[in-house]
Amino acid sequence: MINYPNGSHAVFKSKEPKKKNSDTVYKNRGMDFENDINLSLEFFDANDLAIITKRPTPINVVRVDYTHGAKIVDAYFEKQSTTDYNGVYRGKYIDFEAKNTKSKTSLPLHNITPHQISHLEKVIKHGGIAFFVISLESLDKVYLLDASFVISFYKSKERASIPVSEIMEKGIEIKQGYMPRYEILKAIDEAYFHEKNN
Repeated sequence: MINYPNGSHAVFKSKEPKKKNSDTVYKNRGMDFENDINLSLEFFDANDLAIITKRPTPINVVRVDYTHGAKIVDAYFEKQSTTDYNGVYRGKYIDFEAKNTKSKTSLPLHNITPHQISHLEKVIKHGGIAFFVISLESLDKVYLLDASFVISFYKSKERASIPVSEIMEKGIEIKQGYMPRYEILKAIDEAYFHEKNN
């Protein structure tokens, strides 16, 4: 084992792949989705196309362990978070929430909070661009879905989930590639600036 100055250890993995259960795979997919969004936004920033960043969740630190560097060991959320990402593109304020679903048929609404709905309503009221980026894991597709549609669907209380068919019909598919991983800006262009990109 190699000990680094910051107190971390090098771990050498066996060359034989470990079997993963399906729960672990799906959890990792959710993290991969967010990571791919972050990398895409870093690409846009580095190429001076847009500045959109992940909004940090405000926490109140209670206790820190300094034995191996500074490590937060006890903390709590100060207040409800709003949405995942915000920034500026083409002179417009951008605000969006990222959601992924493993379901082949729908996006459950139970993990969208009333606080997020209220926040997105305010963004729209003040002239900002608000939407959801939704990963349909089973189809390996990602969509931009306008927040107004989600808000209306949420408030109607007719269903506990948005059908995948409606996401695909009302949303705009975000093309996937290498750099950037997700062509979010092209989807924004199409949805809000009425520019069709190839």
